[in-house]
Amino acid sequence: MKIHSARQAWHDCNYNPAPGQTSDAAELGVVVQGTERGPTANPAMHGALAGHIQSAIARLHFQLRAFGNAMYAAEPTDDDREEAEAAVFNLACSRVERMTASKRGRAEYVAKGVFRRYRYMHQGGQSANADPLIKPEVFRAWMKGEYDIELQSAAWGRDWEPFVQLCFDACYDIDARALSPIGGVIYKMKEAA
Repeated sequence: MKIHSARQAWHDCNYNPAPGQTSDAAELGVVVQGTERGPTANPAMHGALAGHIQSAIARLHFQLRAFGNAMYAAEPTDDDREEAEAAVFNLACSRVERMTASKRGRAEYVAKGVFRRYRYMHQGGQSANADPLIKPEVFRAWMKGEYDIELQSAAWGRDWEPFVQLCFDACYDIDARALSPIGGVIYKMKEAA
């Protein structure tokens, strides 16, 4: 396990290929002969490094752990995604002065949509993907198609754009809080090496 970033470490720490197998071979169910030498200590090293990362993840608050799992785990669960979406919605709502009940119902789906956008943008661990729904009309059309939620365009800048930004801010804040302990573990491991 080569550690390049906290996001990548989160993903890789739960992946444990059998000795001598690559991810393709494990997925296909066959062992492909390679040019590498015989058994090495790599699986043991991977397990030791992964254990440190897994321990840091296990100590996180359940919402931070769910957010990180929904973002970076090799096999995220629906429960983790739902918990992450709820955390984004609750944090964004805590930063709004007030909201009508009708808007709050739609805002929950906006938070889900923003979380999906954020996840797509940061997938792969290097934050290299562009936001595919950055234009309000594209995001509104996606919300209608995905959740059957109609968001009016007439006052987008006043009604929804600030809340969308609050949701992105919440994603960044939760993400940083989830990854910080992982980054600390990586830093300590590199200092010890």
